[in-house]
Amino acid sequence: MSADPVTGVRLVLAVHGRQQSSVDPDYVVHLAEELTRSYGTAGLVELYARFATGDGFVDSFMRKTIWRSLARACGDGLQVGSGAGFKHPETFEIGNGVFIGAQAYIQGRFDGTCRIGNNVWIGPQAYFDARDLVLEDHVGWGPGAKVLGSSHTAMPVDMPIIRTDLEIKPVRIGAWADIGTNATILPGVTVGKGAIVGAGAVVVDDVAPFSVVAGIPAKFLRWRTDQDSSGPNSEC
Repeated sequence: MSADPVTGVRLVLAVHGRQQSSVDPDYVVHLAEELTRSYGTAGLVELYARFATGDGFVDSFMRKTIWRSLARACGDGLQVGSGAGFKHPETFEIGNGVFIGAQAYIQGRFDGTCRIGNNVWIGPQAYFDARDLVLEDHVGWGPGAKVLGSSHTAMPVDMPIIRTDLEIKPVRIGAWADIGTNATILPGVTVGKGAIVGAGAVVVDDVAPFSVVAGIPAKFLRWRTDQDSSGPNSEC
């Protein structure tokens, strides 16, 4: 599409957001099952290191297949970028058509919850403290954006903070929400359906559905409307 002659702004069709989720061939499902039987969790993690950083077809194919083998549940059409990593993937529940960008990292917990809905796009270098995390369907997650799902109590004060108890709070990102580049979502926050979180924002309180917030700490800017031309900023 041609650019606006005054502003230079150009509108183009979204890529990931408009894709129809493909169904994985049977051989992908069977290979994932066989890898699980043959290697077990520890062996699969070790095997993953052999394919973690390559950009070719085989590396990409093996990354998605090993994630599928390790996850508690995984849908079709998963894409996993170079250098993407994980901890406790056995707690992950991944929907259909999910994209995980290069060098993204998802840190689960052995007794935790990490659910990623259908058609979610996660940008490069994103970080998730995914001890109690839910991303609902069609979420756009900007490059470098982060979830902090836990923090130390810092009590008692006569003890090093890193030795104090860890308090885990649920983080929920509603369907259709868009989280901007380098934004940070703090423990216990819920971002409502269709909300936009601006780039670099630090979100300390819940975000209302279909609202726009930005800043440090993030503040309400306005409600989204049908005339809203700002668009999502997660580049999905």
